[in-house]
Order: sequence, then C-alpha cells, then structure tokens
Amino acid sequence: MSASPLPSDRRSRRSAEIRERIFRAALELFTKQGFAETTVEDITNAADIGKGTFFNYFPSKDHILLAFGEMQIGRLRELVDSAKHSSKPIPEFLQGLGRRMTEEPTRHPKIVRALLLAFLSRESVREAMADMQKRVLAIHAEIISLGQRRGEIRSDLGALEIAQVFRQAIFGTLLIWSLYGDGSLPERIHSTFNVLWAGLAPRNSSEPRPIPLMAPVRAPLFF
Repeated sequence: MSASPLPSDRRSRRSAEIRERIFRAALELFTKQGFAETTVEDITNAADIGKGTFFNYFPSKDHILLAFGEMQIGRLRELVDSAKHSSKPIPEFLQGLGRRMTEEPTRHPKIVRALLLAFLSRESVREAMADMQKRVLAIHAEIISLGQRRGEIRSDLGALEIAQVFRQAIFGTLLIWSLYGDGSLPERIHSTFNVLWAGLAPRNSSEPRPIPLMAPVRAPLFF
C-alpha cells in the first residue's frame, strides 16, 4: 500500500518517504484503535517524527484519508485502463472490480468506518471527498460505456446513470459489511452483483445468467 509513487531525485524521494511513513503509521493506528481515538500525536510518535513535520505533509489527520482515497482512484484508473485493452467481458470485469477494490477493507473494516466519518467532518474535507466521488463516478461511467458499445450492457439508460447505481450498490454493501467486519465481504459483493446484473443485462438478451463466484485475489496494494 503506497500513498504515492517515489520520485527520482534524492530530496523529493526523501520527502515522499516521510509522507509515506506518516501515511502508513496513521492507517495502522486507524485500523488498530479507530479513527476518532487516534490523535496526531499518536501518529507522529508511531512515525517517529515531530508534529511540525506532520503538518508539513497533512493539514489534519482527516487529510490522510483523502490521500487514501487518491490512492484508490489511481488503482481504479489502472484497472479500467487495462480493461479497455482486454477481451474480458465487461460484466465479469465489473464483478472483479468490486472484489478488487474491496480487498483491503476485508482486512480493515475500521478504515471503511473512518472514511464514512470523514464525510461528516469539516466542510473542506467533505468537499474534497465529494470531488473524489465525482471523479470515481466518471471512471466507472467509462467502463459502463465500453460495455454498452460492446453490446454487453443495456444501452437504453445513460452510462452515468448505470455507473451511479453500480457505485451505490457496492458502497451500500461495503457500508453494511463494515458493521460486522467479518469474512463475508466477497460473498456479499458477489450476491449484490448478481442481483444488479439482472438489471444491467442488454434488454434483448435472454435471462441473465448468474456470474460464478471467483476465488479471492490478493493484491499487493490497498484499501
């Protein structure tokens, strides 16, 4: 899990390494003791830095969650770009996307709850997260549009509208699962997508077949 790629020059690389250390220390603390219970002092102690150094990189602990969101957007962008050059059916890709983007929360339900709390925090953080959501929605709409052009997804509805429903379904599943934090997330995502697919399938197709549950994939990154 990385907040950002490391630059090539030494000074910038050193700065990126410090930021990464803060980022990792904070997420570990959020996971172990919760977001609200973690203070900036806790993070600086864990990262072995001074408070001044912390604020050079993050205006508040809430902004660490924004960095986390940016990392996720980067990962999503990579997956969608790869799908554009793949022959894999878009419905299968979408189910795999829901699974891949929730691999890390399977191990860290407190991070999910921390992200939800951030939506209710200061206005500046809430606005930044709302902007992220718009960007994610646009990326999802790209892949939906590709599926429509291939005849794999119904085309009588706009790609943006379908993408919004897809995101709401996955987000709602993630939210409900975070209350339990058990190992049921892959099955919940699978069930949600199979029900959703009944509405996404092309209108002139036969009864949509459930997509078989795929074995969990362990990714080297993330959330």
